Formats: sequence, structure tokens, C-alpha cells
Amino acid sequence: MSARTTGAVRARLRAVFTDAGVTGHLHARDLDGDGEVELGSDTPVSTASTHKLCLAVALQRLADAGRLDPTEPVDVPAQGRTPGGTGLAMMRDPARMSVRDLLALALTVSDNTAADVLYARIGLAAVNQEMADLGLRRTVALHTTRDLLTAIDEDCDGDQARLLVDPGLLARLRVLDPARTNRSTPREMTELLAAVWHDEACSPDRAEELRSMLGLQVWPHRLASGFPFDDVRVAGKTGTLPTLRHEVGVVEYPDGGRYAVAVFTRAARTAVNQPAADAAIGTAARLAVEALRAPRGNRV
Repeated sequence: MSARTTGAVRARLRAVFTDAGVTGHLHARDLDGDGEVELGSDTPVSTASTHKLCLAVALQRLADAGRLDPTEPVDVPAQGRTPGGTGLAMMRDPARMSVRDLLALALTVSDNTAADVLYARIGLAAVNQEMADLGLRRTVALHTTRDLLTAIDEDCDGDQARLLVDPGLLARLRVLDPARTNRSTPREMTELLAAVWHDEACSPDRAEELRSMLGLQVWPHRLASGFPFDDVRVAGKTGTLPTLRHEVGVVEYPDGGRYAVAVFTRAARTAVNQPAADAAIGTAARLAVEALRAPRGNRV
């Protein structure tokens, strides 16, 4: 892309984020070419639940190395589960599931309990080591999901409802500071996606398993909202924390075009429901992908 065209795309991306009341960072890359679109793509960001993708890749790599059996059954007691609104986190009875089925829940419905059972199984250090081995040295996990939720509660002195009426509390939240929580950059997250789609992150069979799981994610209101077409496939993983709305994923067109996109946003408002911020993720992703797909000389 020419410098002039890149500047035009960036201006449109900034306008999308500004109109939605958020700041945004984005990286998009053509998985079968050298094109890219970026806006603050090397800025460290708090990853929230998009870091479950890193957990997933680490698990598959450990399975490839013979250090983990994906069919291994794991008992999940009814008590002591990590809070969350989906999957095992909301269920009441003891469960037994395989490692790979727990992973499916962590990716498709962002199940916090399933993710933390897996974190406990392999450890944060193993996740970080696998990312480093892939060359993603700015992608680091400091917290399990329970740790993230506990940190929010501690920083709010046990009263998270105050976040809705006291925006000054945001400055105290460790989970919003990339230096003190799970972090990456938009560029490294698309690099990780590229490794999965190119069968380089793990063996081809396990990479295909990850692609399938990501394609079954249930949330259509962020990245997928920018591509409301029956013949365009979107596979992704969302992330959400107070003021943060993210998604990383891959958009695949029927003509074979494949594009990895990572969008990270932070809102000025502390409201729990922020549909404008959610929609901005899809709009920004569409603009970036359209720029990558446009014939050279016609990109805007």
C-alpha cells in the first residue's frame, strides 16, 4: 500500500473509533500476501479473553510434543469455579470433560472456568514459553481468568458497582494496564493467527481443530458484524473487561482471500453494554480488509 493510501485508511479507522467513543488499535494482514493495514499495531494492549487463543495454541503445541493428552478426562467440581456467564461457569453440578472439550468451551463461549482448569493443567509459564518459542516475546500472561477478576475486585475495594459512577477508579485497575496484566500487541496477535492458519503454530491436524473451534464462536456482534455475508467465514476470539472490547480473528472470502485482523478498543464510558464500541470493531475490520482486497491504485 502506498503511504498516501495508508494515511487515508488510517484516517477512516480513526474516525470509526472516534465516532464510537473509543480509542482503537488495529492490525490486519493478508495471509497469502504481504499487504497489511495498521493503526497503533505495535502498542501494548491488555488482551483480556483474547489471551485464551494463546492458551489454546500452547495446549496444542504441548500435545504435539507428547506432554499432554487432549483426550485426558478432567474433573471439574461444582464448587470453586471461576465466575462467568457461560459454559461451566454458570452450571451447578460436578462435571468430567476432556482437555479438548474444555478448550472448545474456552474458545467458543469464552468459558472462564474451562480456561482456568486448563491454565491450572499446564501453568502460565508454559503458555508464555510457547509464545516465546513462536517469537511472540511481547505476548505474556500474568493472570489466570480468576486472577483478573480478583484484581478488579481488589482495586475496587470489593465494590465493582462503583466503576459505573466513579470513572476515576479506572486508573487503579491493573487489568487495564498492559504492564501489569496479560498483554500483547495487535501485530503479534495477527502473527499468531497467521501461524495457526498456515499450520505453523502446531501440527496441521491440531491447527485445523483450532480453526474449527474459532469458527464456532457464538458472538456475532463484533468482528463478524462487519461481514454479514453468507459466503464469508469469520473465526475469532473476543475479549472483554471494563471499558475494553476486543476481537482477534480471520476473515475468509469465497475467492480464497484470507485476512487476519486484531482490533483492540478502550471506551471512555464505563457502561457494561456498549453496542457502538462492539460495532466499531466490525466496521474497522471491514475497512481494513477492504483496503487489503482493493486493486492497487484503487485503495481508499
